[in-house]
Amino acid sequence: MSDRIFNFSPGPAVLPEEVLREAQEALWNLDGSGIGVLEHSHRGPAIDEIFASTQAACRALAGIPDAYRILFLQGGASTQFAMLPANFLPDDGTADYLCTGSWSKKAIAEASRFGAVHVAASSEESNFSFVPRGDEVRYSTRPVYVHFTSNNTIFGTQYGEEPAAPEGAWLGCDASSDLFSRPLDVTRYGLIYAGAQKNLGPAGVTLVIVREDLLERAVRELPTMLRYRIHAEKDSRYNTPPVFGVYLMGRVFRWLLERGGLEAVAAANEAKARRVYDAIDASSFFRGTARPDSRSLMNVTFRAPSEDLEAAFVAEAAKQGLSGLKGHRSVGGMRASLYNALPPVACEALVQFMKDFEQREG
Repeated sequence: MSDRIFNFSPGPAVLPEEVLREAQEALWNLDGSGIGVLEHSHRGPAIDEIFASTQAACRALAGIPDAYRILFLQGGASTQFAMLPANFLPDDGTADYLCTGSWSKKAIAEASRFGAVHVAASSEESNFSFVPRGDEVRYSTRPVYVHFTSNNTIFGTQYGEEPAAPEGAWLGCDASSDLFSRPLDVTRYGLIYAGAQKNLGPAGVTLVIVREDLLERAVRELPTMLRYRIHAEKDSRYNTPPVFGVYLMGRVFRWLLERGGLEAVAAANEAKARRVYDAIDASSFFRGTARPDSRSLMNVTFRAPSEDLEAAFVAEAAKQGLSGLKGHRSVGGMRASLYNALPPVACEALVQFMKDFEQREG
């Protein structure tokens, strides 16, 4: 009998059990080397193979062309909020940002340190309950790039497809909480970044996918560790990298490939989310917080009639082995994070608990 419970945490989040079991062995003895993965030199042949195989699996999973470089960095998405504009936004240039939640607001604040930021659209007046699209977006005249957050963990909203950048601008994206949860056309982007701790691996490693021609377009001299070009030239090993995080990420990529790739993953994620949203929509007790046309497949946010009932729901759920359902401290309520590795049976257990709780308290 498993001693694991259902982990609905928004991040660090659930990882595939098969990957965790493999990592247990690798911590002790990596691939028969007699040395654990945490002990190998980051410039030795064992780690060379990990970096090469992880990049290869990443390219295969998302169909990433050779014209893009794959980087494994540190500092999370929060460092990328500044690193991206520091490299590519000139003092006299403008970048357009779509403001759809707390993380995009932080990205805007960081970009404003380096050049002009034009907020092309915002849903803040509606408490970030939707993602702006179409005629709700007003781009500036000649932006260098357009930046958006593909999925908003706090408010439970998600872009169904990426916005179209105006001619001459490239698309930048913080995809921390939904990267590789569905098919992705990388060629529509100049740069994509994601903290690993949602869908890709453990906290401590950040995946960056950047178009190679951009690496030569850095607009200012920066400290060495903030230059994408340096990290690309050194194969993400200018300094000692987060080796274990890269190792786990590679195993997660292969786990996804073994399950049919991103199309199969997307179908599974859609089914999981539909099950929970259907329960919310059928309820007279719970209500969703995101506009239906902007609902996230990764983070389902919902409320109960009172904060006391919400606190009771979260506490009782935890006793039933349903962990991590408390909403973000800034908005309250409940949040069920349904990342790739969360099994469908967890959603069934959550829906049944919701029904039982409503029958008792409704």
